[in-house]
Amino acid sequence: MEEERLVELAHKARENAYAPYSNSKVGAALLTQSGHVYLGCNVENRSYPLGVCAERSAVSAAVSAGERDFTVIVISSENSPPVSPCGGCRQVLFEFSRHIKVIMVNDRGEKRVRVLSELLPEPYGGQDA
Repeated sequence: MEEERLVELAHKARENAYAPYSNSKVGAALLTQSGHVYLGCNVENRSYPLGVCAERSAVSAAVSAGERDFTVIVISSENSPPVSPCGGCRQVLFEFSRHIKVIMVNDRGEKRVRVLSELLPEPYGGQDA
């Protein structure tokens, strides 16, 4: 799947975000090795720890469908610069795909691209976990 299409899907997923507390809507499009795409958005809760990030929402959808090998995740936000995954999301992504490509975008055309190992150089459990 082309990167442009993944960006479009992440932007679309962001439209469904529920973010009444932070007013920071985030969407994610997660591409699997099998070619399927799973979407996620952040879902906040008045009790902050119960909220779910867009990245973990997409991972949960993929894992629920039996997918375990991810190749690319696009994270869409309205922020400038585009937001990067939080530490928890980085660790969750590492659990399944240590070398996933992470693309962070906004709708102004700003884009940052990293490999997960750059964002999480010392993961819990070590590189060989």
